[in-house]
Amino acid sequence: MRKYYDIHLDTQTITEEHLEGEQIARAGRYHIAKTLLDNHIAPVDPLSPDNILIFSAGPFAGSSFSNANRLSVGCKSPLTGGIKEANAGGTCAYAMGQLEISGFNLRGASNEWVVLHFHKDGALTFDDAQSYMGLGTFETVERLYATYGKKVSLAICGPVGEYLGLLAGISITDTDGRPSRLAARGGVGAVMGSKKVKAIVLDLVKMPPFHDRKKVLDGIKTYAKKLQDDPAIEVYTKIGTMNMGDYTNHVGGLPVRNFTAGGVSEPGEEFKMGGDYITALNNARGGEHTHACMPGCVIQCSNVFVDAAGKEIASPVEYETIGLMGTNCGIMNVDDLAAVNWIANDLGIDSIEAGATLGVLMDAGLAEFGDMQFMKDVLQAIREGTDEGRLWAQGTARVGEHYGIQRVPVIKKQAISAYDPRVIEITGVSMMTTAQGADHTAGNVPKAKSFEMDLAEIKQRSLESQIVNAIPDSLGLCIFGRTVTDTNPDFIVETINAAHGTNLKTSFFRQLGMETLLLEAEFNKQAGFGVDDDRLPQFFYDEALTPSNRVARFRAEEVQDIYEPLPEMHAKLDAE
Repeated sequence: MRKYYDIHLDTQTITEEHLEGEQIARAGRYHIAKTLLDNHIAPVDPLSPDNILIFSAGPFAGSSFSNANRLSVGCKSPLTGGIKEANAGGTCAYAMGQLEISGFNLRGASNEWVVLHFHKDGALTFDDAQSYMGLGTFETVERLYATYGKKVSLAICGPVGEYLGLLAGISITDTDGRPSRLAARGGVGAVMGSKKVKAIVLDLVKMPPFHDRKKVLDGIKTYAKKLQDDPAIEVYTKIGTMNMGDYTNHVGGLPVRNFTAGGVSEPGEEFKMGGDYITALNNARGGEHTHACMPGCVIQCSNVFVDAAGKEIASPVEYETIGLMGTNCGIMNVDDLAAVNWIANDLGIDSIEAGATLGVLMDAGLAEFGDMQFMKDVLQAIREGTDEGRLWAQGTARVGEHYGIQRVPVIKKQAISAYDPRVIEITGVSMMTTAQGADHTAGNVPKAKSFEMDLAEIKQRSLESQIVNAIPDSLGLCIFGRTVTDTNPDFIVETINAAHGTNLKTSFFRQLGMETLLLEAEFNKQAGFGVDDDRLPQFFYDEALTPSNRVARFRAEEVQDIYEPLPEMHAKLDAE
């Protein structure tokens, strides 16, 4: 049994529900889509009190089940106008599980800024937040620790979220207490700001009870062993997500100078913004290149990047930040990238959206590509909330419109991730068709030889990827364990059954992913989305990308029917 709270911020009242069995298993993205639809949120103003901000933890949350303490935060996105689930590691879902909380909805808006404190004795208090207002996330963390002690997990609305800047995510503390794991995308931090919730404090306690504790503990050991024995996991452990930079630079799909090129190094030349180079550099300096962002994870794909003197600059340095705040802005030095990475973390903003916005500003002629001082000045204006800063904090699409720029890399007004759709085609189709906006995690297939495929095969590969990515997102699992979870659905479902006394069939695993996609598509349909919202910007069709000389091949009209097979696929599984 787990608790679920409806928290009415305007009246500071709480409604508590108790979930059992399958209700607990259906978490994350699935739960968010179902809840938003059931509450008829599609037509509401996303920054009004009518929007709901949902926090959801998976069925293994609070335990040491590897990579199973992901947090899902969801709402109607003020950035896209559609559905949004933003996913984060860190300690928040872990703490929720330990408090035996499956999730909670933030409804309405507080009259004054508050800190929500979930106590270990089950109480929830609404504490005054005035002393934390306007601070960066790192100083906010230190002050919260001084008040609440360090045996807590924190979720923070940064200074940009306070004034409803759409770059804002929600900052979650990692295993060392840094506010550096973000539920980043879609403006979820602005929704938290609209509700005047500055921070959420969750007491850490102990592993929660499970239906069959012994079987769950055995499952934890078995799963960890499967991950450690999987060769595909090894690259994440040794290098982390930045390993993708070497590949995208090699094939010419890396965003460079506002998506005007696909690579920055010649064949045989050392690529100094890729995983191989940065890993060797960080290890030589004494940095920590194998780091767990959440308790219990054996993949440990995160890192702590240090300078030449061994002093921490930023944690983590990830591929998407390298691609969007780095090469996309003409930054070719990892120390410079790490410095702006830290600023983004302190502001609590999405580094993908921020990097794409900066690239558009440079393309608009406000600065030369590679101008670090300009980037710092823009981020400082965003921190201070000046008139220009507040404009820039509204994200790539709105900034591009303001300056009249044609090369604006967005879909559904959300910045495209670090995979150029002219070369990384299947991921491009996923970003076009997912209800989540231009989010690679919805269905990333970066290494397929798509130029040899026709449209039907590309759509099939995208759909399959979207299904299998929606599953871990709906179970509180990290997608980097997918090489194990995808091939062992019976084991995952059996362990859920042991944890919560359910009798789920193995088919539940894939059906959960399919149902999630259908619910999200229905939400966006009710929100008024259509074919125009799925379009790639025209420049992807008009401008051939160097060095591959390729343009985008597929139009929104051609991929609109990608979800049509899902009901039949779902029914077939149900009949087996």
